[in-house]
Amino acid sequence: MPGKVGRPHRRPDRVQGDRAYDSGPHRDALRRRGIEPVLARRNTAHGSGLGVSRWVVERTHSWLHQNRRLRVRYERRADIHEAFLILGCIKICHDSLKASFC
Repeated sequence: MPGKVGRPHRRPDRVQGDRAYDSGPHRDALRRRGIEPVLARRNTAHGSGLGVSRWVVERTHSWLHQNRRLRVRYERRADIHEAFLILGCIKICHDSLKASFC
């Protein structure tokens, strides 16, 4: 019997999360699935190092939110919203490449 169509699902090796996810049940559930939890501890000083890679995601969201249609989702259909998301990514790449060559 053939398997499902498409690429097989892969579990991540580890998952990063902020202080909101720092709890025993969250950590246990991830470990049961074979995923290493990298979660910031509550009631500790900031600067745990998670922000280094998280900043990349926050920055990208900020760049995408410069486009009004992506900041507030007006589109009901997912395919149209995805098309505007792709256009926003193209615009970000174009601006980045234009700045590096000119």
